[in-house]
Order: sequence, then structure tokens, then C-alpha cells
Amino acid sequence: MFRRRRREQQEQVAEATAQAPTRESGPWDADEPHPDTERIDLGGLRLPHNPAFDVRLASVGDQHVGVVVLWEESSLQLQALAAPKSSGLWEEVRAKIKSAAKTLEEREGPFGAELVGKVTVEGSDRAARYMGVDGSRWFLLAVVNGRAAVDDELAAAFVDFIKDIVVVRGDEPMAREESIPLRRPNDQAAAEQPEVRENPFRRGPEISEIR
Repeated sequence: MFRRRRREQQEQVAEATAQAPTRESGPWDADEPHPDTERIDLGGLRLPHNPAFDVRLASVGDQHVGVVVLWEESSLQLQALAAPKSSGLWEEVRAKIKSAAKTLEEREGPFGAELVGKVTVEGSDRAARYMGVDGSRWFLLAVVNGRAAVDDELAAAFVDFIKDIVVVRGDEPMAREESIPLRRPNDQAAAEQPEVRENPFRRGPEISEIR
């Protein structure tokens, strides 16, 4: 009896260890162990719940391709893209962004190399901070605009938010830099929508509020 109980305890410990996160923080892959906390399920992205944040979907046509989070005169834009198995996209995407906005400077941030500076939008300059995370066959781009782009203390709330995001890549074949499909919360019909084939870096998205 004692031997059986000891074996059961060992199995329980092993199971708990296998389910425990192997890293201190994310973004997490849906297939790896990660904290079981309350999140907003958008299909390809599961976002931590923060009642102070105004979370909206960004769309190209009838496809949801990104997320915009509004808070304290600042915004956080998120885009999740399919990436190759062999290598990530952030180094390549970072080079493209630097080429288009030569005023940006590279520095080390909480997720590695990032870009910070000013970009010109519709004839006016604004502060911007670009962060990228290479995952398992996915890439997550996070762009901060507004006060939080130049205030690290204010940006900490966005960084913590990003660290608890779960990316749901799925098993279906996807083209390089193809947007991982998103949907409104609990919208099961939208989960059956056609695959997104547009590159969100080339078109301005429309923003719709999540309620």
C-alpha cells in the first residue's frame, strides 16, 4: 500500500513538473506549459485580461489581422505572423523597419533587440518603440506609440501584458509572414473564416472595438 501511494505521489509530482512553465515569462506558445490565467480568446492570440486596457481588433477587409490596445495616451499594436521552422523573422523585419525609418535606434530590451525613436506618420513625427519575439513557427511584433514609447516606467504595463500573451499557431500550413487568423471572443463562426493572405505590414488596418 505504501509503495503504491509513494508511486502515485511521484506521478503527481512528475505531472506537475511537466505542466510547469520552463521559462519565467512569455509570450507563450499554446503548446508549451504556461500559466493558467484569465485571458481574452481571439483565436490566434490569447491576451491577458487587464480592465484598464481598451482592446480592439485591427482588420484588413473582412479579416482580423492584429490587435490595438489603448491606455494612458498610448497604444500597443500586436501582429502575429507565421514564421519558418528553421529561423525567426525578427532580424529580417527589424532591418526592414530600420531601412524605412532611419531615425530609429537599436537597443536591448526585455525581449532582446528592439528599435526606439521617432517615425513620420501623415507628415508628423511621433515616438515609437518596436519589439519582436520569435516563437515556434510564429513571430509576434509589438509596436508602442505615444507616451509609453519614451517612458519605460509607463511602458512596463505593456511589457507585462506582452509577457503573458499566448500565441496559437495551429498545425495548418501557412505562408511565410502570413497573419495568424484572429476572431472576436467566443465567435465560433469566425473560426471557420478563410485563411488570411495579406501582409499587414503593407496595408493600414481598420480598428474595431471589442465589447
